[in-house]
Amino acid sequence: MIRIIKICCALYLSFGSFIAYGQMERYDYKRELKGISEQWHEIVIPDELFGRLSDNMNDLRIYGITKTGDTIEAPYLLRSTDGKKSVKKISFKQLNTSRDNKGYYFSFEVPDTETVNRITLDFKQQNFDWQLKLEGSHDQNHWFTVVEDYRILSIRNETVNFKSTNLVFPESKYRYFRVFVNSEERPDLLEASIERFETTKGVFKDYLPQKTEVSVDKTSGQTAIDIDLPLPVPVSRLMVDVADQFDYYRPLTVKYLADSVKTEQGWRYQYHTLTSGTLNSVDNGVFTFNSTVLNRLKVLIDNRDNQPLHIEGVRLSGYKHKLLARFTEPATYYLTYGSTSAMSTNYDIRHFTDRIPENLIPLEVKEEVAIAKTSVEKPSPIFENKMWLWAIMLLIIITLGWFSLKMMKLGNKGPKE
Repeated sequence: MIRIIKICCALYLSFGSFIAYGQMERYDYKRELKGISEQWHEIVIPDELFGRLSDNMNDLRIYGITKTGDTIEAPYLLRSTDGKKSVKKISFKQLNTSRDNKGYYFSFEVPDTETVNRITLDFKQQNFDWQLKLEGSHDQNHWFTVVEDYRILSIRNETVNFKSTNLVFPESKYRYFRVFVNSEERPDLLEASIERFETTKGVFKDYLPQKTEVSVDKTSGQTAIDIDLPLPVPVSRLMVDVADQFDYYRPLTVKYLADSVKTEQGWRYQYHTLTSGTLNSVDNGVFTFNSTVLNRLKVLIDNRDNQPLHIEGVRLSGYKHKLLARFTEPATYYLTYGSTSAMSTNYDIRHFTDRIPENLIPLEVKEEVAIAKTSVEKPSPIFENKMWLWAIMLLIIITLGWFSLKMMKLGNKGPKE
């Protein structure tokens, strides 16, 4: 009986090794990686690959086949070229408020060791359109212009609630700052905030739309912009170019095609909202949102009672996505993907990101190849085969019979009366 158990264990272990060799076959596609010469390399994900990936990109794997036929896995970290942002609040003292025949002045004192590049102003007035001038000084006697003709705006009524009062300027290091407001009405400053806003600019990749259609629904008062891309790609920024030179303020919603179903009445499309905001003449018409893989967008502009804007076009862009991969054994490596059941990775290297070298050499990603499926991907249990089942039952019966005969012989050799 012990021997039978050992045989079953050996069969199970052999079966498990076949599963290990078939790891790649759990995925649908692979691309060979060329140019591995260092321990660490960078792999830029091709645009054509995103349409094959799951929504969370959990199904990316790097498998290698050694010369002996073993399957090994190379760990990686998924990175994007998005920018980093941070805000440092600077302590300051608000000094006197004064005026002359041109307008009003608000002065602030900051530590002379701090560099600032943004001042946020909050006024009691809810409707205004003012021009500002910012000056800096080290002694309050000699003033130097930092920025001028800077527009701030606030609109609030039953349908509109918009405010743009952030004064952004090049990094400046002065002991004193003075904001001049060109207004006949006295601005009632409720609060101010002086900050150092630091950002690392992201690296964007532009995506050229395959088709852009602009239509106006006179009944709803909306302008719809339908945008089609040639293939699904990760998009995180939309820019709307408006030809009109007059002031405007229009609520805007950005949606993407999440699903489509064919019915007897035709195709039905389901859109999900990416972001919403206001398209206005003060800002630059740029809208950012979380990176989303998509190939169709719909932009809705609410014109209300206004004439529709003249849309010159739209521009789409997104962050580049790349893998930082570590290779420790010689093998032929493949980037594999395409699985709805793949779980997220949990590699040790995520705890040692400071040890990853900078300026990694990118690898060449070859053409896509469909992974052939075999029975190894989904093997049947041994006992689903009736022949195996009958053979093992027969072996058990013979073994039990042999033990029974042996016990009977031992009983016949017992002491006689």
